[in-house]
Amino acid sequence: MIPELGHFALVVALLLALTQGILPLIGAHRGNATLMGVARPAAQGQFVFVAFAFGCLAWSFLNNDFSVENVARNSFSQLPEIYRFTATWGSHEGSLLLWTLILSFWTVAVTVFSRHLPEDMASRVIGVMGLISVGFLAFMLATSNPFLRLIPMPPDGSDLNPLLQDMGMVIHPPMLYMGYVGFSVAFAFAIAALLSGKLDVAWARWSRPWTTVAWMFLTMGTALGSWWAYYELGWGGWWFWDPTENASFMPWLAGTALIHSLAVTEKRGAFKSWTVLLAITAFSLSLLGTFLVRSGVLSSVHAFATDPGRGVFILSFLGVVIGGSLALYAWRAPRLMTGGAFSWFSREALLLGNNVLLLAALGSVLLGTLYPLFMDALGLGKISVGPPYFNAVFIPLISPVLFLTGIGPLARWKQASLPDMVSRLKWAFAVALIVAVILPFTTGGMNLMATLGLFLALWILFTILIGFAERLKNVQGSLMQKLSSLPRGYWGMQIAHAGLAVGVIGATVVSNFQSERDVRMNVGDHVELAGYRFTFQGVKEVPGPNYVAGRGTVEVEKSGSKFVLHPEKRIYNASGMPMTEAGIDYGIFRDVYVSLGEQLENGAWTVKVYHKPFVDWLWGGAFLLALGGALAASDRRYRIALRKAEKATDKLAAKGATA
Repeated sequence: MIPELGHFALVVALLLALTQGILPLIGAHRGNATLMGVARPAAQGQFVFVAFAFGCLAWSFLNNDFSVENVARNSFSQLPEIYRFTATWGSHEGSLLLWTLILSFWTVAVTVFSRHLPEDMASRVIGVMGLISVGFLAFMLATSNPFLRLIPMPPDGSDLNPLLQDMGMVIHPPMLYMGYVGFSVAFAFAIAALLSGKLDVAWARWSRPWTTVAWMFLTMGTALGSWWAYYELGWGGWWFWDPTENASFMPWLAGTALIHSLAVTEKRGAFKSWTVLLAITAFSLSLLGTFLVRSGVLSSVHAFATDPGRGVFILSFLGVVIGGSLALYAWRAPRLMTGGAFSWFSREALLLGNNVLLLAALGSVLLGTLYPLFMDALGLGKISVGPPYFNAVFIPLISPVLFLTGIGPLARWKQASLPDMVSRLKWAFAVALIVAVILPFTTGGMNLMATLGLFLALWILFTILIGFAERLKNVQGSLMQKLSSLPRGYWGMQIAHAGLAVGVIGATVVSNFQSERDVRMNVGDHVELAGYRFTFQGVKEVPGPNYVAGRGTVEVEKSGSKFVLHPEKRIYNASGMPMTEAGIDYGIFRDVYVSLGEQLENGAWTVKVYHKPFVDWLWGGAFLLALGGALAASDRRYRIALRKAEKATDKLAAKGATA
């Protein structure tokens, strides 16, 4: 009965989502406090029932209930317990349930932390999120029910995709979905503001921390996905411009533009229309990513033929959400005040330029991702758009963004002086350029792409130091006292920008200076790479819980120091699918990476060895980006504004009670 209870819980959750999405919006429109009061309990009730349904599905996986079709297709009796649990969201149906659970969690968070908002605004925000929940719950119940029974029950399951049998599956999808779905809060705030016609500074202040937290989760989720692919797939790559990767990268670019645009709206009252459009864009791209990954269209545009219901439903939902929100924007945007004026050279102008370039870069990724699908759908043939296109188009667009990242925080609001800025930054520019030109010569000669990347990263780091020096110049006390006096928002901005620079250094160095060899090796053979000597000591069979592995032993030596790596080639019992597990020695300044290829005659194997300098700086930079986002979202001014708003709300409620 557990699966039936889970299905029943989803039906109840859908009814509560309908209540949450309709009655509060009507109440806000009419000024009816009773209807607006329905929003919070309905949202919290929906969360309880969705969480219960998720628990029922997890129970079915953990207890090997193969009478549930979802479990039979995505689990196996020999599957380790941790992967039986993660298999809960390893399927199409389960991932949608996880998405809906996280959406209901975000909604509950809004109900708890929005008591300082005007009641009509909170009701509209919660109502919009309820309508989004209606779409996903209806999609699940109509086309992707995770609790369908399978009769007769098979004796065992088909196993979880071996690629997903990894600890990355425990962390990556929930983290990614927290970012994806988190943008629904920014979207709901934007739609609520458009419905009310009140797009003021207070709206931006309410929306900004929610958007920053969502962006932080998406940053970590995307970085974890990159790291997972790096160590799991066995080919040593960290980004391949795959459509699945682009599905998370596009909303990240839109979210990056959004958090900077919200800063201008909050500080100066400008960019209101632009900020609303970015909020709509960020969440629309999150939905598009879901469509790309979950509809089957990435494997073939003709996947609709096998299950057209899912594809048509997602496309219809996309059309309603994106088309409806853009129609509302077109209706309301002309009535919005434009906000404070600013000169052509000011912080506002620099942030606007950065946002335009970010969206242009986003457009290049969107075109490269969707164009092959359109060509295939129209019967014009299959084409592949890979790294050469993206590197040729994306890098020229993102390079000016990185350059402006160094200037923006140092420019004044409203109007700045270009000669003054040149005077303040000339030494940073000169030193960054000289160092970036010299460094590639230490590894073999001139390299224009390496010089460009290193210059931009060093430029950002030097301008951060200048920003701290100027900020602390007139502050009294010791260095630690001066640093502790800076607000969290400032620390968050600078740490995030430093993380961007660190990530650029990692991407630049590993892309231009990595080395690799793909060789045939018998036991005792050795190969040298980047000063390391790799000695192959053979492969022995090792049984796993649900696979049999050929476990290799490779001894690596350099300058008298030795370490041993153990790459594996696994064959999974249920599917017979082979998987490669790389052996990696991690280091701050380099990774040494070994993977097994195919087994040859007489005990020989093809072995791939890689030397990857600074590759871990990519994920270190992403961590700093996320840390900066967390610090910015926890800035003191948001907590003070929250307390002030709560006191004001309490006073209004008290006046209403006495009246």
